[in-house]
Amino acid sequence: MSSNQKTSSTSRVGAHPVNSVRAMLPIAAGLFLGFISVGLPLPIVPLFVHQVLGFGDVIVGCSVGLQFLATVLTRSYAGRAADVHGGKSSMMRGAAVCACAGVLYVIAATLHASPAAALAVLLFGRVVAGIGESQLVTGSVTWMIATGGPTAAGKAMSLTGMAMYASLALSAPFGMMIYQHSGFEKATATIVLTSLCAYAIGYRTLAAFAYGGARVPMIQVLGKIWRSGIALLLQGVGFAVISAFSSLFFASRGWSHAALAMTFFGGAYAFMRLCFGHLPDRIGGYRIAIISLGIEGLGQGMLWGSTNEAVALAGALLSGMGCSLLFPALGVEILKHIPPQSRGTALGGFVAFQDIAYGITGPITGVLAVHFGYASVFLVGTIAAILGIGFVLFEKAKSQG
Repeated sequence: MSSNQKTSSTSRVGAHPVNSVRAMLPIAAGLFLGFISVGLPLPIVPLFVHQVLGFGDVIVGCSVGLQFLATVLTRSYAGRAADVHGGKSSMMRGAAVCACAGVLYVIAATLHASPAAALAVLLFGRVVAGIGESQLVTGSVTWMIATGGPTAAGKAMSLTGMAMYASLALSAPFGMMIYQHSGFEKATATIVLTSLCAYAIGYRTLAAFAYGGARVPMIQVLGKIWRSGIALLLQGVGFAVISAFSSLFFASRGWSHAALAMTFFGGAYAFMRLCFGHLPDRIGGYRIAIISLGIEGLGQGMLWGSTNEAVALAGALLSGMGCSLLFPALGVEILKHIPPQSRGTALGGFVAFQDIAYGITGPITGVLAVHFGYASVFLVGTIAAILGIGFVLFEKAKSQG
């Protein structure tokens, strides 16, 4: 254990909950800035690939989903690194890698005259961004749980989601605004700056206690969390289709506020975490998970059947509300069965299920969009949410049996 981790452990253990939350805020601020590397490209990468480079919907879906595939493949490593070396180290390393991804996006923009070369560099940048995201997020949530203590685990996970999706809500329209006025190069250059700011915040914030003891292997962790993980995977389909195809869906209907779909989604997500993030700890995670998936399914259904922009934006808002509390709700239940020294591994494995959804949904629904139109992808999101309720009920019965 490093000296700064030892110092942190004596200052954190037994801290009052309010002080614990206050101690977690700088970490959340760093995550907010680092996660701009995820949110800012979401509405503009599809437009750059489709409108500037001239590739079709399947390639668009791949360009969005590739980052999430890279993330899921490195979650296990990120979890082990956070458990062994501490969340601070993992978070800072992730922020630095995200900055490198921003540099690659800028290079891709300068190669637009050669579409194949630009796409290759862009896709490499998406892989690098995925590697950075896995460490940034897993490191941040592990760091916050260690800082706040086990009784504040739900708050830590809620604060993590608030930071991530508040970042999405603000960075998506901000990125679109820069893209429309100054192009892809200047929009993505912002990622380099914000990621380096996240690194600086991590550097200046005190590390938290790293638990000792034997760590549970990932295969055993997966045996404990797979049912909840599949529910999280199915929930992630809704976010994946909104992030990959909302801008193209709005453009196909002649609607002019595509970036607001991510703003409504992310804003609703952050609002629910802020106002209701305590509910999983208070009334039980499974109940909140079932309600959340029902709301998400309703929102996805509204997007699927929307005949005007207002209904579509309302569907995005409800989707964000529904997605918001599922991770902390099921995460609180998972951590009841995981020893403290393996929380990073468990959370990394749990989030990996969501990454799988993000990675495979884009390419699959891209094929559907080609044959059945962009609205069809939201029908997939509706069905996935309904199936997710079934897996939560299954897991609840299993845990109580």
